Amino acid sequence: MKVIVTRDNQEMSQKAADLLQLCMEENEESVLGLATGGTPRGTYQELIRRYKAGELDFSHVTAFNLDEYVGVDQHHPQSYHTFMKEQLFQHVNMNIEKAHIPNGQAPDLQEECARYEALIEKIGPPHIQLLGIGHNGHIGFNEPGSSFKSETHVVDLADSTRDANARFFESKSDVPSQAITMGIQSIMKSKRIVLIASGEKKAEAIRRLLSQEVSEDFPASALHSHPDVTLIVDLSAYQKI
Repeated sequence: MKVIVTRDNQEMSQKAADLLQLCMEENEESVLGLATGGTPRGTYQELIRRYKAGELDFSHVTAFNLDEYVGVDQHHPQSYHTFMKEQLFQHVNMNIEKAHIPNGQAPDLQEECARYEALIEKIGPPHIQLLGIGHNGHIGFNEPGSSFKSETHVVDLADSTRDANARFFESKSDVPSQAITMGIQSIMKSKRIVLIASGEKKAEAIRRLLSQEVSEDFPASALHSHPDVTLIVDLSAYQKI
C-alpha cells in the first residue's frame, strides 16, 4: 500500500483527481469505480474544474457506484443517484446511461444484487476504484464482519454508520437501515484502488488500517492483499501514526 500524506483536504482531493485523470488519459473508455459521502466531494469538484478547463473528457467513461440505500427513491435528495448527479454527472459530459448505481427500490433485491455484479463482470471491473473509509473501517457499506469473499449484496447498516450519515437527513430515524453495496471481493477486482481520508475523525481508522492488522472485523484491512492500493490521507487523519 502506497501512502501519500497531504497538508489538507484540498490537496488530498487534488492528488486523488490526479490519479483519476491519469487513468482517463491512459484509456478514454475507462471504467471508474466511484464513492459517495463527504470525503470525495472535493475530488469531484476538482474533476469538474478540470473538465471545464478542457483537461478531461467523460464522454466514453463508464462509472460504477459502490452503493445505494434500500427503499429510497432515486430522486430523493439523499439518494446516491441524486448525490452523484449533483456532485459530478450533471456538470460533465458523462453519458448517463453509462453511469451505473444499484437500484435500492428493486422489487427483488437479491436479483438486483446479482444483476449489478454481472454488469461489473461484463463491463468492468473498474480500472480505478475511489474509496472512502468509515469510522469503523467500512468500505462501501461493508460493515465490520462482512466476508472478504462477498460480492454485491444487501447489508444492514451499523448504528455508527447511520449516526455518521444522520447529518444528511432530518433525523437519524430517517436514515435507511439497509443498503445495497458492492462486496469486498467486488471492490478487490478493481485494477487499482485509491482510498482517501480526511479529518481527525478518521484518524483512528487510519491508525488501525496502517497497523497491518487484517481482519473481517475491520473491512478496509482487506486492501492489504490488493496489489495496487494508494492511500491519500491529510495530516489531520494521519495524526495517530
